[in-house]
Order: sequence, then C-alpha cells, then structure tokens
Amino acid sequence: MEGVTTFARTLVSAARHWTLYPEDHPAVRASFERLAHAIQDATNDAVFSLGITPDTLLIESFPVPSNPQIVEAARLLHDRDLLRLTFAGKVPPEAISKLLHLLALDRARLRERGGPEGVWRDDGHITITLEQIDFAQVLEDKDQHSERTHDDLWKSIVQSIVSGQKTMDEAAQQRLLAIAGDPLQIGELATAVMEPKCTPDGAPMITTQAATVLAAFRHLASIASVKAAENSDAVMQNLATAAANLDPYVVIEMLQCEDDPGSAVQVVQGLAGAFDDQKVAQLLAAALAKEGQATDRLAAVFDTIAPDPQRKQRVLTMTRTMLSETNFGQTKQFKAIWSSMEELLIAYNDEAFVSQQYRSQLDGATARSETMALKDLPEEMPAWTESLGQQNVRKLSVVLIIDLLKLERGPERAADIADDMTALAEDLLMAGDFAEAHSVVLALFEASADARFIAPGACREALARLATSPAMHETVLMLGDFDAGSHEVFTSICRLLGPPVVDVLGMTLRMQERTAAKVRATEIIVGFGAPAVSRLAVFVDDERASVQCEVADILGRIAAAEAVPLLQPMLRRGDPRIVRAAVTAMANIRDPSAARAIHTVLRAATGEQRRAVIDALVAGRDTRVVPMLVRILDESEPLGKDHTVVLDTLNALKLVHTDTAVRPIARVAGRKRWFAFSKNRALKDTAVEALASIGTQESKHALEKAASEGDHLLRRLAKAKLQ
Repeated sequence: MEGVTTFARTLVSAARHWTLYPEDHPAVRASFERLAHAIQDATNDAVFSLGITPDTLLIESFPVPSNPQIVEAARLLHDRDLLRLTFAGKVPPEAISKLLHLLALDRARLRERGGPEGVWRDDGHITITLEQIDFAQVLEDKDQHSERTHDDLWKSIVQSIVSGQKTMDEAAQQRLLAIAGDPLQIGELATAVMEPKCTPDGAPMITTQAATVLAAFRHLASIASVKAAENSDAVMQNLATAAANLDPYVVIEMLQCEDDPGSAVQVVQGLAGAFDDQKVAQLLAAALAKEGQATDRLAAVFDTIAPDPQRKQRVLTMTRTMLSETNFGQTKQFKAIWSSMEELLIAYNDEAFVSQQYRSQLDGATARSETMALKDLPEEMPAWTESLGQQNVRKLSVVLIIDLLKLERGPERAADIADDMTALAEDLLMAGDFAEAHSVVLALFEASADARFIAPGACREALARLATSPAMHETVLMLGDFDAGSHEVFTSICRLLGPPVVDVLGMTLRMQERTAAKVRATEIIVGFGAPAVSRLAVFVDDERASVQCEVADILGRIAAAEAVPLLQPMLRRGDPRIVRAAVTAMANIRDPSAARAIHTVLRAATGEQRRAVIDALVAGRDTRVVPMLVRILDESEPLGKDHTVVLDTLNALKLVHTDTAVRPIARVAGRKRWFAFSKNRALKDTAVEALASIGTQESKHALEKAASEGDHLLRRLAKAKLQ
C-alpha cells in the first residue's frame, strides 16, 4: 500500500504544478519525474489498476487505508468523472504528460469533449486505460424529458416571461398551472428564463436574472390564486422548494426585492414565509460554500427570513451540518471562518451605520455593474484584472491572516488562526511562493517568541506541524531545482521552523547519489548546529553504510560535544568506511569527550581495528587531529595497560608534523619503569623516532635535551638519532 500512497501523493503534486506553472518550470519537471518513478514502482512493468470512489482508491475492490494523500487523489480523479485508472507495462513520459493534460482540463470542458474516455480516445496512449462514470442513461432520460415538455408552448411561455409580457392566453395559463404543481418543472422554468440574462462573455447578470425569475414566480402564483385558489399555499411551497435549488445569489437578490402593495399575491413575502428551516439552511449552505464567507447582504436576507433568534440558531446548526459534508466544510480554515460567519449572521444589524440613501445605492450597485459590463471596457481593465490574479490574491490572504493573528486577544481563537496559517503556508510551499510562505512562517515565529502574545505555545506547535508536513516533504524533494533566490528564502524558512525540519531534510541522506538537493539539505542541517544532533539519531542505525557515513560527516561538521554519543557506536562497526568517517568526525570535535571516546576504542580494539582507527585519524595528515592524539598520550599509561595504544599514537604523530606534539612526546620519552626493559626501550625508541620525524627546530632541541639530560637509555637513543 505504500506504493499506492506514494503514487497518490505524487499524482496530486504533479497535477497541481501542471496547472500552476508552465511545462518547462523546474517544479513541474521535478514533480513529473517523481510521478513517473512512482508509476514505475507501482506497476513494475506489469498491469496496475486502481478503482476510484469520491473519497478513496480501490485495489481489487478493496479500499486502500485512508490518509490525506489517498483522499485528495481520489477526489481529484473522481471530479474528472473517472471510475478506474489502469497502467499497463512500462508507461512512457508522453503518456504521463497526456494524463496530466487531461486532469488539468475543466470538468465542464472535459464533459463537452465526451468525458475522459472521449478525450483519451482522441489524444491518449495505449499504456494507460481510463474508465469513466456512465452518465449515458441519465443524460438520455433527461433529453427525453426535455423533448416531452420543452415544446413550442413551453418555449412561448419562456419567451413571454423573458420579454416582460404581462398577459398570456388560456393554453399558456393551463401549462403554467401544471408547472406550478411540480417543483422540478418550476426549477426548469426558472433556469430557462435566467439563461438569456447574461453578458456577451457569458457572465450572469444576477440582478436581471433575479427580476426575471421573480416575474415567472409571480405568473405562477397569480394563475394558481385565480384557477386553483385552494392550492395557493402548496404552490408557494413549491416555489420555495424550487428557489432553494437555484443559484443562491439569485435567490438572495430576489428576497431583497419588494412586492407591489397593490398585487393580490405577495410573492416575495410568501417565499420568505414558505422557507422552512431546511430550505433556509440549504440556501445558507449554498451561499456560504460558494462565497467562502458571510456577507452583509446575506446577513440581511437571513435576518428577513428568520428574524427569531432561536430559529436563527437552529438554522445555523443545520447549515453547519450541511457544510461539513462539502469540500469547503472539510478545509482547515472552515472552523475559523465559521465563527465569523455565525457572529455576522446572528448579530447582523446595520441600521445604525447605513443610511437609507446609501442602502439604495448599494442595492443598485449590481445593476450598474451589469450595465457597465455591456459597454466598452476602460483602458485600465487589464491592470485591474491583473490585481485580481492568483499571486496578488495570495499576497492579500497572507497580509490579512498575519494582521488577524497580531490583533487576536483570545487564546482559542489565536490557536485556530495559527492552524489556518499552517494550512496557508503549506499551500504556498506547494505553489512555490516561498516569499509569501516566509512571511507567514516569520509571523508565527515572532508570535511564538513573544511572551506578551496570547498563545505562543499554539504558534510553536503550528511551526512544528509545518516542519514535518507533506508540503515540506514535497518541497525538500525539489530542493535541488531551486534557483539561488528561492534556495535562500527556503533556507530562511527552515531556520524559522527550527530543528524539527531536520526530520524531513534528513530523508535526503538516504539518496544514493550526492545530488544538489542532498548537498543543500546537508548545509541547512549543519547550520542548525548542536540542536540538530538529536534529530539525526534515527539515521545512525541505518543499515546502509553510505547513510551512516553521511551522518558522521554532518556530525563532524557540526562538531558539537552532543554528537559524541552518536559517533561512538560507529567506531565499533566492521565496515572501515564507517570507522573512518566516525573517527574523522571525532577529530573535528574540540571536546575532551571526543578524545576519551577514541581512547576507549583504542584500548578495547584488537590490532586490526586499532590500526583502522589510527589510520583514519591520520589519513588526511590533518594537523587538527594532533590535540586529540596528544590528549590520548596525556591520559594513557604508556608502560602499563595502554602501552600498545601509546606506541600506535606515537607512530601516528610521525605522520602529522607539528610542534604542538613535541612536549607531550618528550614527556612520554622520559617515562621509565623498573623491570620492564623491553617496554622502556620500545617506548623511548618510538618517541625518539617521532621527534626526529617532526624535523622542526623545537623537535631538534627536544632531542638534544634528551641526549644530555635523559636517562641512560634515552640519552643513548637520542644521541644515535642526532648523529
């Protein structure tokens, strides 16, 4: 199942990048390659088939264990009317490219071209097979129904309403009476009369559509009141049922209109009264899901339909339940947005702030905008449109949510905003907008470090979640493709997120090749210093020698005393590469614990292993290892249990020429012990050889002093070496 999860994650990422960026963008190339590898791993050059439901994927009719990646991929594919996706054999890049092109199509456009199967027949590839949801029967029934009811009389009624005709003949009145008894037919009539009321570019003229639908409803209600007065209440209920399924903006506009006081049937008032709790909740849910927020206009309509506070609360509870089943209600931002919606919808009252004249101007704003849309557009229109582009909208979202966090004074609300900022930062990272993501992360970081802020702990938790989020995983995988500017900003983001991000950056250590992503991730990890050490512990026990060597190299570059416990087990590994890497890292650590660790290993090791450690210390002939070797000499018993260790250390110092070791070597050479002639001679002989190999003026002076002031054996050996 891990392969399916990887496929799901890479598919969603590739589809998102394919939509946001041009095909030659580095983010697109990287996500495309990851998707290709995921498909290859899943198929293994065989047949791999996935069933698709609205919220999960199926393998042989069994659902894949649910996780966010699986759910998101299932929704993406299901929204494109796909029922099954099958890969056969080795899938070439051009086939994957065609699949991403298909997923990037708008659903309406996709259906116009015959659905995914139709598109794939025209421009697909044999290695991928698509099976779409069968809407043929549904569409066939709908067409038959349209042919049966949408006859010339129907079209005549629609034309009469659209043109504003007040009276109709007997046949039209009878048909209207029949339509009034069926909410579905009322909805079809409303849709038909709305359709012509659009701008030349297809944009709906909401105010005009609302007026036209209201005219149709008045025809229906008037005919029913005259020819079937006993059914007037039922007809009004049917009108309300049909209205609840129309565009919520149109319905809101309708309910803001006023009835003619002289009319026998007050349609607007009747609609408001016929809206039961279920219909009001349905209208609210549709409007909120479409808009993403509550508006003053919606609040005014809600206040008109449901003035009773208890009913308002009851309807809002039903609305939230309905929204929880939608994509909007399942977003991380919904909880925070709902609180503001609820507050506006319940407490709405603008009489103290909005004059009657200003309200009239507001009510006419939509009509004026539609009139303007029919005229020639101003020269500034391209610039205005550009200001509504995705990048500017993201920038505005960032500014608003940061200000909201700074102004918040309630702990629970601040925690909710921090959660929303985490979700926003993830979206920004996935979109490649690192500058705006940096602004969000910086705001969270500053709030987490501010003792005066109401909820610093919640901000710290938000940063920790973002540091290990799927978005961060995806971004790290593309790290090698960033330009210098993006890399610098992303590095700053990682610094703000803190050491938890090492858990994600560390996954690059498992790459076999030394890629650009691996190099950059390593640099960021090293930049954390000692706090990153504990996060690397999980990689120390990796069974691959290359991973252990990479970890040892990073620990050596960090050069903190905290790294010594992680490096110690590596010194006992059987692989010479690991031992060499660990010893080299230890040599960079300027702490007594590192020297003691080497000393302990040298004491316990056998000849071959001890030799490997010594060779690793002096492999690069780096003078930085001399202090460690000197510390081993100072802390050893040269004529006791550490005799062999000291000899090996002296031999190592022969290869690293520095005056720093002269005095310690001279001190060791002056040591002696009764009844241990062979050890005395071996120790003094090796020490004299080490002093001679250094070859500096100070080492020569030490030899001369040993030749004149040392014990008998030392004088003889030193004189021989000087001669």
